[in-house]
Order: sequence, then C-alpha cells, then structure tokens
Amino acid sequence: MKKILPIFCIIVIITSGLGTSAFQLRNNINEKPLLLLEDLDPLVDISISVDIQAIRALDEIDSDSNPDFYIKLFINDEEHISPIWDDQIYLYDCWTFSQDVDDTIEFVDISVELWDKDTIEDKICDISGDLNTEQAGFDINIIYSVKTGLWESDDYLGDPSGYGRLSGCDDGSIYSDENDCEIWFDIYQTDFDNDGLPYHIENFIYQTDPEIDNTGEDMDQDGIPIEWEHHWGYDPFVWDEHEELDLDYDSINNTEEYLTWDFKSDPFRKDIFFEMDFMEDINGEQIEIPDETFELLQNPYNRRNIVFHSDFGQVEGGELIPFDDNTDFDELLEIHNDFFLHNDLSNWRRGVFHYGIVVYYRRPSMAFSGDTGPYFGYYGGTNSFVISKSNPDYYYEFYNQEKSMAYLYAANFMHEMGHNFGIKSGHPNGCDHFLSSEPWMFGYWLYQNYKSIMNYRYIFDIFDYSDGTNGVRDFDDWGNIDLTYFERSSKSGLNTLNI
Repeated sequence: MKKILPIFCIIVIITSGLGTSAFQLRNNINEKPLLLLEDLDPLVDISISVDIQAIRALDEIDSDSNPDFYIKLFINDEEHISPIWDDQIYLYDCWTFSQDVDDTIEFVDISVELWDKDTIEDKICDISGDLNTEQAGFDINIIYSVKTGLWESDDYLGDPSGYGRLSGCDDGSIYSDENDCEIWFDIYQTDFDNDGLPYHIENFIYQTDPEIDNTGEDMDQDGIPIEWEHHWGYDPFVWDEHEELDLDYDSINNTEEYLTWDFKSDPFRKDIFFEMDFMEDINGEQIEIPDETFELLQNPYNRRNIVFHSDFGQVEGGELIPFDDNTDFDELLEIHNDFFLHNDLSNWRRGVFHYGIVVYYRRPSMAFSGDTGPYFGYYGGTNSFVISKSNPDYYYEFYNQEKSMAYLYAANFMHEMGHNFGIKSGHPNGCDHFLSSEPWMFGYWLYQNYKSIMNYRYIFDIFDYSDGTNGVRDFDDWGNIDLTYFERSSKSGLNTLNI
C-alpha cells in the first residue's frame, strides 16, 4: 500500500485543485508544468477498469450466422483485445479490463471499438452517434477524470443514448443497415473504501473521509444516497425534490430512477419497465415463454433510445399464477392485485412498470387497467395486458412454424404495450380495425399504409410501430407515444382494448 504523502504535498493539492471542476482543470494540468506533481490518490495505486456489461446487435451483422463479436479497447493508446464471443447476438457480463495509470495525471483517454470476426476480413460495427464514412463514425472516444470518477466526450451525462450506453442508431440509421449495435459499459477506478467516490472528491469537495465507505448515506436528506447523486451529477449536499423531477419525461421520477438503478435506468434518457407473470398450464407447470421474446422486445424501443427493461424473474416478476382454464376479467383484476401490487395499493412499481400476464386461455387478449372495473372510454391508466397461451400457439401453426414462438409472443406483447402508450383502438382509425386482417376485407387495403404492429394486417409481419412516413392514412405512432399514459388517471375508468 502507498504511504501517505508528506504534508507539504497535500498543501499543494489544496491550492491547485479545490473548487475547480474536473474538466476545467484539463488545460491547467496538460499545458502548465508543475514543480510538484500531485498524487491524485495517496491511498492506492490508481488503476482504471472498463467493464463491458452488455452487447446487442441492432442490425443483421452477419448474413451467414450470428456475429462473432470482440472488443478493441485503448486506454491511453495501449491496445487490449477481448475474447471472441462466437455466434452471439446478445451478450451480458462480457468483459472487464483494468490498466494501471499515472497517479499524477487526471485525465485518461479511452477508446472502444466493436468488431465482428470473419473468415475473410473482420468488420467494425457501429456504436457511435457520428455519421459513418469509410474511415470514421464507428468507434467512440471518452475522457475519464480520475478526480471526479466521471467521463465525457462521445459519451456524457444527458446524451441521447444514455450515460454508459452507446448506440450506432444515434446517427439516424434506424432503418438502414450500418451494422448498428449497442454497448452498455461502466468505468471506475481503484478506491480505498469502495464507495465509488474518488479520493479528490471526498477529500476536497465533499469533505467526507476517503477511508470510510459512504455508500447509502443521504447527506441532504432528500431520499437519494450520495453515490447515485454523485454519479448523475447532482450535489449530494443540496436537497433536490427528486419525487417531482422527471427531466427525461418518461413518467419515471428521480426517486423511481434510483429504485430501478439496478436495471440501468438513466434519469436523463427515456426508460420503460415491463413485468411479466405466468400462469400454470394444465399440467401444473409454468407456461414457457422463450427468453428470446424479451430480447426481441428491446430492439425497436432501444433503437430510438426509449430503453426497454424487463423483469420476468430477475426481481419480482416471473411469479407463478395458479391454473385457470378460462380467465375472466374479474380474475384479471385479482391477479393484478395479488401478483403485481401484492395487495399494496401504494406499491411504487405501479407507477413504473407495465404489467403483462400470460394465462392458459382467455378470449380476447386485451390491455386494461388493474385499478378499476371495465369502463367504455379512453382514460389513462392502462398499464396492464393479458395474453392467452392459445394465441401464439394458433399462429405458430398458422404460419407453418416459419415464425418462432419467441417472435409471436413478442409481437403480441408489443401490440398490447402500444395501448399502454395511448395508441387506442380506433384512434388512429387503422388501429385494431377488425376488418383489416385479411385480403378480402376492405380495411386491409384502406389502411395498408399504416405500417404498424397496431394494424391487424401487420401484427405478425411488422415488428415496429409506424413513423407516419408511408402516405395517406398512415399514423406516426412513435411521435404520438405517451409515456405517461400508463399512470393512474385522475378519472375513474378503464380502457378495454381488444386484440
């Protein structure tokens, strides 16, 4: 372990750094020679770790197989290459690499490239928000501050894709194939007390003890602990009204963003949360939903930086509902109360999670609010939906098994989630039109330009909402999505929106 610096060194640190933001100091450090170099953390040797937490393909990366991803990581121009992950579209808990850095230099330069291994020539994937050229627009560069433990440049607090998330779709290439991918990551440094607050911040800014773990402490008594407020750029010693702050307008306030931090929510980027519970089947076993269902659901939302998070067993989701051969509406309300709210009408998850139920049999599938009985009208508060196992089973046979069960379930879920976002039956006219599902029906041709999963013509053929660019009688679903619609309405009422 390092020895503590002599007193005269500490005096120099105080006069050179106190009260100045990390990035304002960059020029001072890099351009002005210092007679005495500052050890930025006398308690430890500083090592920087880059943790690649998830990788997802948002385009078809390889037409012959799934991609064989690997990472090229550069820390202060030193190159490091990850293992190759063969034949994977989605990866989690991927790779962490650590490198020692100079303890006297505040800023660390980090670059990340994502590659697909190929037998002929490896191909770089797009994780950047910059427009692509033949030579540029694919990788990202980050400047990490050892003093603050924060970073900026190509990824920064408040950027469109979120802090610690990169997306190749940020250049507008949602509907063009540019090998777009997303990466989730974190950057951190060695820290004596393991509370994530760097020595400089603790000693000179917050004046907490860098040898005592402050995790969970709420210095300003605003309900949010110091480590969350520091990470997201709030002053942990200044009270904020976090229960009212919703700077990304996703109907999830800062307190709820903190409660969902384990899901990687971001208070400056839109997030949606989804909980799913499953009924027993006739044999008393859980109705099986392919895990890929929830992977597929993420892509259309994530491409637009409305990041989709699912709980189908990770925390409170994935509960087993007793078998019922035909679930009626009153029973749905009981399930909503018992398995989602857990008999707690003030359960905070009601204002955060959309709730889905897969039952053995029900006709029709529908979106609903679990808070009231049926009401003919279009009030907000529609936060739930139910899918009958028989529905994807039927279409699996109808399509001669050409479409996977994961896709069919995901299509059902995405359609009903659309109602949770305020895309209502009959509003627009092509949504849920009962005379548009077959070619001999007039609505099939009348609303052919409404290329949305909300249109029965396309419900199992287009895995997307429409953007309104397809001509007459199209509708901009994405532009009209209301992320507040699932919250409780001040009026008593319920949507009953049938599939």
